[in-house]
Amino acid sequence: MDINARIAARVSFLRQERGLSLDALATKCSVSRSMISLIERGQSNATAVVLEKLATGLGVLLAALFEDPQPQTAPLMRHADQPEWRDPQSGYLRRNISPPNPQSPLRIVEVQFPAGAKVTYETAAREALVQQQVWILEGRMDVSVGNAHYAIAAGDCLAFQLNLPVTFHNPHRKPARYAVITCTDKPHG
Repeated sequence: MDINARIAARVSFLRQERGLSLDALATKCSVSRSMISLIERGQSNATAVVLEKLATGLGVLLAALFEDPQPQTAPLMRHADQPEWRDPQSGYLRRNISPPNPQSPLRIVEVQFPAGAKVTYETAAREALVQQQVWILEGRMDVSVGNAHYAIAAGDCLAFQLNLPVTFHNPHRKPARYAVITCTDKPHG
């Protein structure tokens, strides 16, 4: 399945599973109703920022939008089966590494981030507690979490709670490659 068709099916499935109308999801995630409709019909190549807003509104991680709408819970995810997606705005390439097991709180994503690229995820409030670690495999990146700024290089690992705006920036002349590891706790209450 084409990645945009997969995203379309997944967003539609998650929205309907949660009993949300297009208007309700639009209000919840600050993405226009028409944009959500275009995404669900596979007629929009949405940016990472828009997809992150949708994921937050749907109560899932961004990685969940790239999973097969009918995920298999096999413990092995072959390299050839790992979905890849390129952000049309920044050009960064992400690959879902983890097998799509809805019972596992862990997800691993590999990112290849072009030189000069920048992405800011504006979302902050989440229903579940999400811990994230960014492990730089090659190159260097600048990462801002809220008002804290970090310059990280190959071998460095930055850990933070995903509850503030996050900016990934590669102001360098060489691309960077890193792994993003997330762990989701169920909401307390």
